[in-house]
Amino acid sequence: MWQHRTCANASDLDNLTPTVTPAEAQAWCNFIVWIPERLPAECQLLSGTLRREAPPGMPVEPIEDRGPRDGNYLSSYRFEIAGTDRTLRIKQFYYDWAFPAFDQPCLWKSHTHAVPIDDTHVVWFGVDFLGNQAASARLGRTTIELSVLEGTFTELELLGLYQALHPVDAGVVKAIAATSHAQLSYWARHADAAQLVVPIGFWTFRRGAHQANWSSTGWVADQGFPVALAGLDLDSAAHIQLDDNRAEIEVIYDGGRDRGVELRLIAQRPGKGGLRIPADPEPHPGQREQIRHGGLDIQLGWIDERYGPFQAVFTTPDQEWEATLLSSAGVGLGRAWFLAALDELTR
Repeated sequence: MWQHRTCANASDLDNLTPTVTPAEAQAWCNFIVWIPERLPAECQLLSGTLRREAPPGMPVEPIEDRGPRDGNYLSSYRFEIAGTDRTLRIKQFYYDWAFPAFDQPCLWKSHTHAVPIDDTHVVWFGVDFLGNQAASARLGRTTIELSVLEGTFTELELLGLYQALHPVDAGVVKAIAATSHAQLSYWARHADAAQLVVPIGFWTFRRGAHQANWSSTGWVADQGFPVALAGLDLDSAAHIQLDDNRAEIEVIYDGGRDRGVELRLIAQRPGKGGLRIPADPEPHPGQREQIRHGGLDIQLGWIDERYGPFQAVFTTPDQEWEATLLSSAGVGLGRAWFLAALDELTR
């Protein structure tokens, strides 16, 4: 199990993000820190900066450079790579406040396409919210976002940069892979953290104010759901209590290299949660269709049939649950794999 360092309270946070090496940053991060072994031509790696984690709250003295002003203090690590008249930034963190939208949250509303990094991972190319040339990938549950700040880089150069990333500490990789979401997640560890209402997939599901009780136990079997799915093990699950006596459960299955392949199930009793069926589409470019599969009427969404990610909205055959199933993206995680997982879940 991985246990990263944290500040005792918000007042202990750095006034300005400190410059630290990747190895120094790893001890403070609830994710694998990745660094490139090689760089684009005539470029150099500039010093990295670390945001440390602290419990929710407001510091006694204002903090000049503490990131989002919501009272949450998550760890992240970023560095820049610069050459003549061109610069890019890479930011790394554990996206744990919701299922990462389309596996590419920084590319929201952008037309994207995927390219394999290796035989497991893919990187998404698109445009970020500032209109910058950008990319995003998840490696070993670490979200790695790239944004070109100045000049241009070819897609081949950016792909090569992602291919050159490697963990700063192999021992930490094993420890983090042995640690559940319930143990890593800031929101799972801090029930009082301010909640963020964000998109999660191709079909609208926005969770507002709620109380979540995360655990890494197998109680989901009592609800009729499997303790393993599509070769992935049960990682963590949560009881989600909403207002007006509405409730949901959320279940994470994961596995594969560095525990980076994920299926996430969100389910509610009919009409008793935040999911609406039929669901409205989110305004992110992708493919959507209504299908009949395995005796179910399914709202299906995806970006790339070969790599995903996919989302299905459906009602279980026994009419006991309304649910959505979401997948991470990667090599081998195409349409056939996802529909097989859905078959396994609902049989």
